[in-house]
Amino acid sequence: MSTSPSGDRSAVPVDAELTDEKHTGAAIAVVAVLCFGGLVASLMQTLVIPIQPELPRLLDTSISNASWVITATLLAAAVAMPIAGRLGDMFGKQRIMLASAALLVVGSLICALGASLIPMIVGRAVQGLAMGFIPVGISLMREVTPPKLTSMAVAAMSATLGVGGAIGLPLSAWVAQEFDWRALFWVSAALAAIVTILVAVLVPHIDDSNGGHFDVGGALGLAVGLSGILIAVSKGNDWGWGSATTLGLLFGGVVVLLIWGAYELRHDDALVDLRTTARPAVLLTNIAAIAIGFGMMAQAVVMPQLLEIPEAMGGMGQTLLAAGLWMAPGGLMMLVFAPVSGTLINTIGAKFTMAIGATVLGLGYFGAFLLMNAPWQLALASVICSAGVGIGYAAMPTLIMNSVPIREAGAAVGLNGLMRSIGTTSASAVMALVLTSSTVTYGSVEVPSHSAFGWCFLIGAMAAFIGVAITLCIPVLRKKDDHRTVPEASETVPAARS
Repeated sequence: MSTSPSGDRSAVPVDAELTDEKHTGAAIAVVAVLCFGGLVASLMQTLVIPIQPELPRLLDTSISNASWVITATLLAAAVAMPIAGRLGDMFGKQRIMLASAALLVVGSLICALGASLIPMIVGRAVQGLAMGFIPVGISLMREVTPPKLTSMAVAAMSATLGVGGAIGLPLSAWVAQEFDWRALFWVSAALAAIVTILVAVLVPHIDDSNGGHFDVGGALGLAVGLSGILIAVSKGNDWGWGSATTLGLLFGGVVVLLIWGAYELRHDDALVDLRTTARPAVLLTNIAAIAIGFGMMAQAVVMPQLLEIPEAMGGMGQTLLAAGLWMAPGGLMMLVFAPVSGTLINTIGAKFTMAIGATVLGLGYFGAFLLMNAPWQLALASVICSAGVGIGYAAMPTLIMNSVPIREAGAAVGLNGLMRSIGTTSASAVMALVLTSSTVTYGSVEVPSHSAFGWCFLIGAMAAFIGVAITLCIPVLRKKDDHRTVPEASETVPAARS
């Protein structure tokens, strides 16, 4: 026991402060591993973009068929996030993250060894399943960090969604340019193996499993319904928005999801607790996530195209690698703003932090609309947009986790990730539609007109400001005491089991 200067004995043990420092250090190490894992998982989303134009030749297939290499990852990731979240709540989050990292290894190896379209699609789908790592990791943050670090930790891991994609573009372009294209997937496999080892060794298996039975019917219904809608949205520009295939998949997916919703409401151990999801704070956060996700993806789709179009055709004539490098600072800005976002969350709350993020995102798009005549101008606009995304994305999981029971945190954060995926998928389709609706012809080549790019930036701004309006309608809940929701980190980490 320590003694005060006046001679009174303190009730705090001498080593209490050292113990707190030890547990804080352990928590920081865990957070670093989780963020690295999220970075690697999100990097896979942009892995094949540099070689996308070459995929038909490399895989000996058509352009339409080759596009499934990207669509498969998108679908698998969207379905995996809520399912992985639920499995994490049931069986323990560390186990599910370990499984997600292992899936990333397997998917990367399938792509590296495959020599045709089908193995590539299968491998990319398995890589997409690994995206479940991110929502499960975010929901684990509250259990392995002391309260003063939780917001910072959640903000940092949320930022990896954008940082991974931004780093992935120039990195993949450089690897594809200097080595054989399969080297992309060997690098991916090596990074995923490192993540698997780090998670197994450094991330504690906390006794946070809640048991229950896995809702197989709910998982299948969600997968079928989402796949129908997302395939229709992703391929609508290729097939035609009025084609029977597009409309059939779109309306069929909606019908399946309606049936799925009725089934989930009657299920005792549902994959997604729709009653919790319908709470205003959760529902409005998820709707805002769609709008902000739309805004994030719009810049990733539009700006590289404008940078890469030859100057003679009205673009900026940048190579793929150069375009990726111009965009990279924006992704890194998300990581820079993670501590800023965490500070804002602790100071003014997650709701107003998310509103600020969406506002900055909208202002960034207005900047892009006004400054779209030089690469440095687009890079500046990208940095502003990315700062807004970094702030907004960090606040979403905090809003969700403050509004749901801790036993449902993984599933709830996973569903929020799904909503962001719907926003990004919708953005890809809308931006493609706008860019192809107004083109100019140079010789035998058609490229989007300058005005089409301007409209894309305005649409991105509108989506962001819609997100602001929705966010401001989210009801503010009374903050619960930490001991009511989750044990302190100093109590949690020692209780971890291997």
